[in-house]
Amino acid sequence: MQSKANKSTFGAEHFLNRELSWLEFNHRVLEEALDRTNPLLERLKFFCIVSSNLDEFFEVRVAAIKQQIESDVVERSMDGLTATEAFRAIVQRIRRLVDEQYKCLREELMPALAASGLRILELSQLDAPDRQWLEEYYRGQVRPVLTPLAIDPAHPFPQLLNKSLNLIVRLEMRRNEETLKHMAVVQIPRILPRMVKLPRTDTRQDYVYLGKLIGHNLADLFAGTKILGYWAFRVTRNSELYIDEEETANLLKAVENELHNRRKGDAVRLEVDYECPPFIRDALLKTLRLTTEDLYLIDGPLNPTRLMALYEGDHSPELRDPPFVAPAAAALHGRVDLFEAIRERDILLHHPYENFSSVVDFLELAASDPKVLAIKQTLYRTGGDPRIIGALENAVKNGKQVTAVVELRARFDEANNILWARQLEEAGVHVVYGLVGYKIHAKSCLVVRSEGHHIRRYVHLSTGNYNPSTARLYTDIGLLSCRPELGEDVTNLFNLLTGICQFQPLRKLVVAPFELHEKVVQWIDREADNARSGLPSRIIAKLNSLAERQTIEALYRASQAGVKIELIVRGICALRPGVKGISENITVRSIVDRYLEHSRVYYFENACRPQVFVASADWLPRNFFRRIELAFPIEEGNLRERIVQEILTTSLSDNSKVSFLQPDGTYRRAAAGKAEKPRRSQFEFVARASATDQLPDGPVDGKIRYPRVKLAPSPFDAPRSARKR
Repeated sequence: MQSKANKSTFGAEHFLNRELSWLEFNHRVLEEALDRTNPLLERLKFFCIVSSNLDEFFEVRVAAIKQQIESDVVERSMDGLTATEAFRAIVQRIRRLVDEQYKCLREELMPALAASGLRILELSQLDAPDRQWLEEYYRGQVRPVLTPLAIDPAHPFPQLLNKSLNLIVRLEMRRNEETLKHMAVVQIPRILPRMVKLPRTDTRQDYVYLGKLIGHNLADLFAGTKILGYWAFRVTRNSELYIDEEETANLLKAVENELHNRRKGDAVRLEVDYECPPFIRDALLKTLRLTTEDLYLIDGPLNPTRLMALYEGDHSPELRDPPFVAPAAAALHGRVDLFEAIRERDILLHHPYENFSSVVDFLELAASDPKVLAIKQTLYRTGGDPRIIGALENAVKNGKQVTAVVELRARFDEANNILWARQLEEAGVHVVYGLVGYKIHAKSCLVVRSEGHHIRRYVHLSTGNYNPSTARLYTDIGLLSCRPELGEDVTNLFNLLTGICQFQPLRKLVVAPFELHEKVVQWIDREADNARSGLPSRIIAKLNSLAERQTIEALYRASQAGVKIELIVRGICALRPGVKGISENITVRSIVDRYLEHSRVYYFENACRPQVFVASADWLPRNFFRRIELAFPIEEGNLRERIVQEILTTSLSDNSKVSFLQPDGTYRRAAAGKAEKPRRSQFEFVARASATDQLPDGPVDGKIRYPRVKLAPSPFDAPRSARKR
C-alpha cells in the first residue's frame, strides 16, 4: 500500500474550513424553511432548528475559536486560516445567514401562518376582552415572578444566564427637583411560556410575546418613573465544560460542579433588538467585554426557537407532514420470543422507519427473563426514558448483574445524565463512567443468558443512542445478533471499559481510539491499490461529518488512483471534491429532510468481496482519537445486500432533498431533470416500511422477504464484472 508519507503534497488549498462547512449545513436546514413544497409548520420547525443550531455553534465552536485568539499560540488550521481569520470569515457568513433567516420569517412564514389562523399579535391589535384577559394573566402569573434590576453604583450589572432573554430599560425619574436618567434590566422568566396563548372558543391559535406583555407593563415595575424605552437583548456564553480528569478524584462531582459554571461562562455573542440606540448597545458590549464583531442586530424575536410553541399541540394536521407510525422490523413480525428470533438470524433495524420499540422490548425481555444472568449497556443520551432506565432497574430487582457505562459528558445532556446515573446507582445498577480521557460514544448492549448447559450472549449494536424519543426523529441502523464472535468482542469491550486492562484487537469489532483510524485509512488505501491493479474498486461512506486530515488525504490518493468515491455527509465536510488531479472522482452529497440523517455506513468494494461496516463514529479527529467508538461488520449476506441495495442506493438516488458540495465549499441543490423521476429517499424508506408492515408474520420459505420499491438504475445493479475499470 502507498505510504502516508506523501501527505505533504496536499496543501491548505485542498481543504475546507470545518466551521464554515458547518454553517453551510445550517444554511441547508434554512433552505427547508424556505422550501414552499414543505408543509407550513414543517417549514417553521426547520426555521427554529436553524436558531437552535446557531446557539450551540456559538456556545462551543465560536467560544473555542475566541479562546484560540486570546491564547499565545498562533497556528493555522489545515485549511490555512488562523483563528482570527477564521473568526472573521465565520462572522461574515453568520450575518448573511441570520439576515436570510429573519427575512424568511418576516416575509414568508409569519404571513402564511397568519393566513392559516396561527397569529402572533401586537397588543395594539387586541380587542377589549383579550386585553382584559392579558391584564389578569399578567397580574396573576407574570408580575409575581419578575425582578426589576437597577443598574447604578449600588447595583452592578447583573450576571445574566446563558441564552436568557432580557429587557434593557431606559427610564427617568424626578428626585430633588432634578431629572435623573437610569438604566435597568428585567429578565424574562424562563419558568413561563415565552408565547402566551390567548383563550379562544374556535380553531384560531392566537399568541402574544411574553416579552411584549412585560414591556407594556414596565411602568408598573418601576413606579414613579417615566419609561423612555425598552429593548430586548440576549447573551450567549461559552458552554464548554473544562475538567482535568487526571486531577479529578470523582468525575461525577467534577461534572456537576462545572455545570454551575456553564451558565456564567464568558460571553461570546450579544443579540439586540435592531431599534436599540447605539449608546445602549455600546454599553452592553463594554459590560460583557465584547466587540462590535460579536453584536447581532435582530429584526424579529431574539429567541425564535420559542416559535416551536406554534408547531406543538394537536392542531392543523393539514400544515404538517403526513403522520407515520413505524412498524416493527419485518423479521420480528408476530414474534413474541425475541431471543428465539435472534437465534434464527441476525436482525437489522432501520430507524425511524422500523420501530425502536424492538430495542426496548429486547431490554425489557432481558430484564424479566429468568434465564438472563447479566446485562451490560453503554448509555450516552437516553433522555432518562422510563422504559430504558426502568428495564435496567427491574433487572436488578430480578437478581441480575447489571452494569451501565454512563457518559456524563454528553454535551448539553450532562445534568440529565447525572440525575439518572444516580437513580440507577440507588436501584443497585453498577454504574461506571468509562475510561479517563475518552468519551464513551459507542452504542452497545450485551445480554448474557443461560440456555441449557451453556451460556449464549446476545448483543445490540447501533449508530444511535438508547433514546426512544430521538429514535423517532433520527435515521439510525442497529443490529441484533447472538453470533459468538460478536458476543466475545462485546464482552471484551465492556471488560476494557469497566476494568483495568490493555486493549487487545477484537475479532470483528473495530474500536476507536485504538485502531479505527488506522483501519479506515488502510481500507481506503486498499481500494486505491485495487484500482491501480485494474481490480474493481469503490468507496461509499455515509457520515455526519468528515474533517480528519489523514483520512481525507487517503481519499484524495484513492481518487487519484481512479477509485469512484461517493460520500453522503450530512454536516461538516472539509474535503474539497471535484478538484482536477486531486478529487475529480469524489462526489459529496448532503441530505436534509424530515428526519435527521444520523447513521454511519462504510462500504468498500474490495475487489468484488465487498465489506460493509456500520459505526457510531464519524470521520473526525474526536471520533478517531478522543472517543470510544465502534464499527461493526455486516457479514450476513441478506443484511449486507439490504444495506447496499436499500439504504445506500436509495440515498444515492435522492434528487429532491440532496445538495452537492462544490469545489468552492458551497452547495448546489439537486433538481430532477425533465426526463428524471423525482426521488426522495426518506419518503421511499417510509413507503418501503409501510409495505413491509403488510407482509405475513414470520419468514416466508425460510427467508424474510423485504418488499422492493422500484429503484432507478444503480451501479450496484450491474454485474460485478461490468464494474471493472
